Amino acid sequence: MSFAVDSNILIYASNEASPYQRAANEFLNQAIGGPEILFVSWQVISAYLRIATHAAIFPRPLTPETAMANIDSLFASPHVRVLQEDEGFWETYKSVAHVVIARGATVPDVHFAALLRHNGIRVLYTNDSDFRRFNFLELRNPFQ
Repeated sequence: MSFAVDSNILIYASNEASPYQRAANEFLNQAIGGPEILFVSWQVISAYLRIATHAAIFPRPLTPETAMANIDSLFASPHVRVLQEDEGFWETYKSVAHVVIARGATVPDVHFAALLRHNGIRVLYTNDSDFRRFNFLELRNPFQ
């Protein structure tokens, strides 16, 4: 079985001020050391880099070098893969965008959900309840 993680899991793991930091780190350590494949997307990675280094969002922002080193550590695991859009993705996106109207702030969520669907990933670990609108995803919150 394989699964994906949303950016909030990576963000909590790096945020010393978060009450979820310890749980996020434990979850990620188990995930990258386990037998299952953990999928991330470039969208998740860029959201992590944007937020973890942003002084107005992160209480103690990471340097770009530290944030990128965290991603390098993630990629060093043989159990981590990056999802890609490939042939046929646009059709999948349109089918998901037809059910959940993709406009404004929902576009990134629709894109990520469509990417998961396109790649056959059904399980998403997240602390974001907005993904409940995608009935083809099984959401798991590692903090509950």
